[in-house]
Amino acid sequence: MVAPFNPKAKQFVEGRKHIFKRINERISKADKHIWFHFASLGEFEQGRPVLERIKADYPGKKIVVTFFSPSGYEIRKNYALATGVFYLPLDTRSNAKKFIQAINPELAIFTKYEFWHHYFEELAANRIPLFLISGIFRPDQIFFKFYGGFNRNILKHIDWYFVQNQESVDLLKSLDITRVSIAGDTRFDRVAENAAKPATLPLVQSFAEGHKVFIAGSTWPADENMIKALDAEIPDWKIILAPHEIAADHIKQIENIFPIAIRYSNLNSDNAKAARILVIDNIGMLSSLYQYARLAYIGGGFGVGIHNTLEAAAFGLPVIFGPNYRKFQEAHDLLKLGAAKSIEDEQSLFTAFQLLKNNQKAGQLAKEYVAQQKGATASIYEKIREYLN
Repeated sequence: MVAPFNPKAKQFVEGRKHIFKRINERISKADKHIWFHFASLGEFEQGRPVLERIKADYPGKKIVVTFFSPSGYEIRKNYALATGVFYLPLDTRSNAKKFIQAINPELAIFTKYEFWHHYFEELAANRIPLFLISGIFRPDQIFFKFYGGFNRNILKHIDWYFVQNQESVDLLKSLDITRVSIAGDTRFDRVAENAAKPATLPLVQSFAEGHKVFIAGSTWPADENMIKALDAEIPDWKIILAPHEIAADHIKQIENIFPIAIRYSNLNSDNAKAARILVIDNIGMLSSLYQYARLAYIGGGFGVGIHNTLEAAAFGLPVIFGPNYRKFQEAHDLLKLGAAKSIEDEQSLFTAFQLLKNNQKAGQLAKEYVAQQKGATASIYEKIREYLN
């Protein structure tokens, strides 16, 4: 019903039309596959280190990747290490049966939050091992409510849980689920690897050279309006805005808020040095942009939840974000270390900026935190390899 009026909803619907025809054209039922499923792009980045480790050690293994949301699928639909990348057909009994038959998985790996009743039942019925990686559980989730019996039954189909913290272990144990180990978050491995070898962006380097740069990553309109207020107070800083959505109307909205801003697509060797506010109007650069900044703001905290703080922290940047961060263990950790500040309004944003702008210790603590948390990929891989062998 929403699809005619909402581009994302339209992609969600259109992408699933004739989905089994596309799967059958691309995938041979005679071949075994390792199935990775991700909700969206963020979860893909969490699962990617495990996927790439398996592919490196078992190059002959074939991999199928599925996404629930368009934002993940559209960006990674041509991912080179996968035999096929598809939208996950909606979770019905018949869809689950047809899909499992079509891709013939030898094992399935889901990331963080995705729990699908019919798919999990079908995997269990076919004795296909199922893993959850980078899982994190909280007491307020439906699994732990008195009325959550249906959802608790879904959890029992998972063969092994790799979780991020002890609280998750204890909560699962309260449901008599003991096939659990604390492996941490695979994103630490991913962001550390990226920070060690970031892509060079010559035009951005020219833009940033000789200046203090404040970067705002994965922003939404609420974030951008806050940064507008900060902009007036920091005329000696350059600003990079990398919005979460790069639809034409959103980019235009940002340009209305920041009239002097220049789009990355219009940046060149002649205007880069003179520009003061840069708007990134493409997807895929953000993880490398942080190398040119001193301080980062991470968007999403005035909506459903903050985006990836670790990409910035890996480069040694202190981070600022909005109030909705409770679901993210790394945000709590960075706040406790003094490497981050959470803000609620324009004034608290300015205060946080003043506290962190020259705080080299905060940046170093952020970088050390990422380095100390590495290793989840190796831990997960060692367990999964038992099933591969």
